[in-house]
Amino acid sequence: MKPEDYPAQEAFTPIGARYHEAVSRLGEGLTAIEAATGEDPYQSLAVHPAAKPDGTVLAFVHGGGWTNGYKEWMAFMAPALNARGVTFVSIGYRLAPRHLFPVGVEDVIAGLAWIHREIAAHGGDPARIFIGGHSAGGHYTALLAVRDDWQASAGLPGDLVRGCLPVSGVYDFGPDSGLSMRPRFLGPEGNEDPASPISRIAGRPPPFLMAHGDRDFPHLILQAERMEAALSAAGGRVERLVLDNCDHLGASYRTGEAKGAWLPRAVGWMAEQ
Repeated sequence: MKPEDYPAQEAFTPIGARYHEAVSRLGEGLTAIEAATGEDPYQSLAVHPAAKPDGTVLAFVHGGGWTNGYKEWMAFMAPALNARGVTFVSIGYRLAPRHLFPVGVEDVIAGLAWIHREIAAHGGDPARIFIGGHSAGGHYTALLAVRDDWQASAGLPGDLVRGCLPVSGVYDFGPDSGLSMRPRFLGPEGNEDPASPISRIAGRPPPFLMAHGDRDFPHLILQAERMEAALSAAGGRVERLVLDNCDHLGASYRTGEAKGAWLPRAVGWMAEQ
């Protein structure tokens, strides 16, 4: 699909418009195998198979402040990952404010269930599924990675997530989050803990490769440091990669660079798990 084929979403902020233009340009001309995971067009995913797959699957979720974004935004990541044998899948989800938490999380789960069932036909190994995302997508995937209460009800193995690779993710919505306002996807009021990955670590978490820019939003850097400590305290193996000369958007762009700081380390890290 193309962004213009989707139902309208909220108007972009200036930073969102800049990101949309940049990633659309970076992903121009790339094609994918699309599949629906629900009735809404946003409930869909795009598979970018590797020519010579090694079985590794990276399922990635776009950002956009939970109110904007398209699965097509992440297409620019595929070529360099595919060249290294990784099957890349971009998962879409329904957006706020029309759809509130946990709808988006449920859509990502539906995407992961499809991947587990179908990815072998596209060169992926259902036992080697890694998940990640940028910004809001990093939040959703980190939340799923640390929870153990959704896999069985979705008909999925408890160890489905081989590892998690959030980029500039959001890990806390509580009073120490540093957020200037309550994100609208949470609704008007209520307890933020169910949506906060740092509060939902159940048992020993899967391995994490966290990343953010050295010039990222200050509150997200602090959240990443606290999340790293919480994962380690729970017995998890965690590595935090600080991307030089990157702001919040730049950290995302770096994930598509074949010789950048993130992609070679991400591929090597997945191979180690």
